[in-house]
Amino acid sequence: MQEKVANQRKNFLHHQSKKIVTNYDAVVMEDLDMKGMSKALKFGKSVTDNGWGMFTSFLQYKLKEQGKQLVKIDKWFPSTKTCSRCGSVKEIKLSERTYQCTCGLNLDRDYNSALNIKKEGMRLLESA
Repeated sequence: MQEKVANQRKNFLHHQSKKIVTNYDAVVMEDLDMKGMSKALKFGKSVTDNGWGMFTSFLQYKLKEQGKQLVKIDKWFPSTKTCSRCGSVKEIKLSERTYQCTCGLNLDRDYNSALNIKKEGMRLLESA
């Protein structure tokens, strides 16, 4: 039964990574330490058992085969703390689900973070 579940996950990850590689010339993602997160944030097995490492490996080799790029943003880049509109940086608690800035920006914190990761990835691609 465990082997069947593992094969289903692997198949799903192959299909999803192929879909992404087919549709995009570059993929930008945070270089997250999933093991560290599971210990520090007490997410337990839910974080370590999600196949993230396998998925990023699949993405990496498929992108490379097609001459495309995987850009990893440093895990210490303050994507959550930075305003995606004005660039100011402020502390934000994990319990705060909305990013609010003095410039008037009011966004879901994860969406704000994704915009910052995209912006940093574009910057890195342009400077390469």
